[in-house]
Amino acid sequence: MNKPDKNIKPKKELTIDQKINRRNFISFGTFAVLGTAAYGGWRKLYTSPIEKLGITGEAHKPLRRALNKSELFFRNFFSNNHLVKTYPKSMAAKVVRKNTSIGADSRLDAASWRLQVKKITGEVLNITIDEIKALPKTDLVFDFKCVEGWDQIQHWGGVKFIDFVEHFGLESEIKLDYVGMETPDKAYYVGLDMDSALHPQTILAYEMNDAPIPVPHGAPLRLIIPVKYGIKNLKRIGMISFSNRRPHDYWAEQGYDYYSGL
Repeated sequence: MNKPDKNIKPKKELTIDQKINRRNFISFGTFAVLGTAAYGGWRKLYTSPIEKLGITGEAHKPLRRALNKSELFFRNFFSNNHLVKTYPKSMAAKVVRKNTSIGADSRLDAASWRLQVKKITGEVLNITIDEIKALPKTDLVFDFKCVEGWDQIQHWGGVKFIDFVEHFGLESEIKLDYVGMETPDKAYYVGLDMDSALHPQTILAYEMNDAPIPVPHGAPLRLIIPVKYGIKNLKRIGMISFSNRRPHDYWAEQGYDYYSGL
């Protein structure tokens, strides 16, 4: 059995204050290193080049690349079997919050309004609101979410987009990758991936709280797509088109995420 070396001094036990000081030093040191790294990353992003205006615009290039990769990831896992939570009508807001008036603030001539649908053959359908109201109606009460950070339970009524497509013989069009929609004055426009457009809860709405949609909320027809943020829920639809390329999108041109999915 080895005997202890008498020349080795026993290790001095740290006092409580010394232990606290050491832990504080390690904590603050770690925080400083991580904070410096975070600032460096932010600074690098902030000073990176801005993408050129095209289908998207105004975002820093690294951020747009990240958003595009995120879109591809979520689209690979998107399923029409995933439904957003719905609520009883009694829970819907009586005063519905308005998210934007772009494209829906000009004077509306309801009698002359027509929904134009551009087919891939070049044919353009001109559909009246009465033709749309003649299709089976779907009510939807869900939690509308805005990118500004607010949400509200709202009640909308209209025709499922998939039912609209089938009724007007657009089966060839929905084999493409995207749907484009814009207001009659072309001031506001959105691009949608086809899977989200055909989601069973996506509707072309003409009622809000069991009454015709008021002009500020998109009369006579607007898009309600619960799997997207409010910026994709186009008011006063004037035209619908189909494409294998991303259609232009108002907020994506301002630097926002093109996909804008929830």
